[in-house]
Amino acid sequence: MLAATADALDRVNDWVGRCVRWLALLMLLAQFAVVVLRYLFGTSYIWASESVLYLHAALFMLGAGYTLLVDGHVRVDIFYGSLSERGKAWINLIGTVLFLLPTCLVILWFTWRFTANSWAIREGPLSVGGIPASFLLKTLIPAFAVLLLIQGVSLALRSILRLREAAGR
Repeated sequence: MLAATADALDRVNDWVGRCVRWLALLMLLAQFAVVVLRYLFGTSYIWASESVLYLHAALFMLGAGYTLLVDGHVRVDIFYGSLSERGKAWINLIGTVLFLLPTCLVILWFTWRFTANSWAIREGPLSVGGIPASFLLKTLIPAFAVLLLIQGVSLALRSILRLREAAGR
């Protein structure tokens, strides 16, 4: 049951990661267009520059859970690499339960009202002439926390499974 739950949680971030990775290409093309417009045609649009910011934010905020899924986050690997599978499972479980999950919950707690208020007024552009949807940009913050929370629960479940296997259950 734990493995099935962890697999289901992993599928969420796997799907999001597969979709979000295309934002990197869109961001590259948008930035290229901004540079071409500015230096070749002598014009610029604030909304075009902001689109790069929106894409960058979406890529990193929505991709954080996927990065944790594929173990791509930066890790201070002084002791971790030399630990047994059981030791790594303990480190992952303790780190997830004491640090990752509470941090995600705090982020959700402090950003929920902020985001809801932004949606309620359909908060406008960051700059005059910008994209009239900063409420979407602000929504990335709780989405980031939810996706990391999902992956954190999966990581904790898998750590519990590894510890049970190591104990011979």
